[in-house]
Amino acid sequence: MEQNSRKIIAKLKRDGFELVKVKGSHHKFKKDGKVVIVPHPKKNLPIGTAHSIAQQAG
Repeated sequence: MEQNSRKIIAKLKRDGFELVKVKGSHHKFKKDGKVVIVPHPKKNLPIGTAHSIAQQAG
């Protein structure tokens, strides 16, 4: 499971998610009604957070 926020964001963009909002260090992505929030920049996200992002992205 990827834990680097930069790589997670790159994967979300490849999968068609669009950045819709940035508030502080949190980047909000949307695609087909799904919303995913990624804390950025963060090199070592906790494994639970990375897993949750993956689940939200589908």
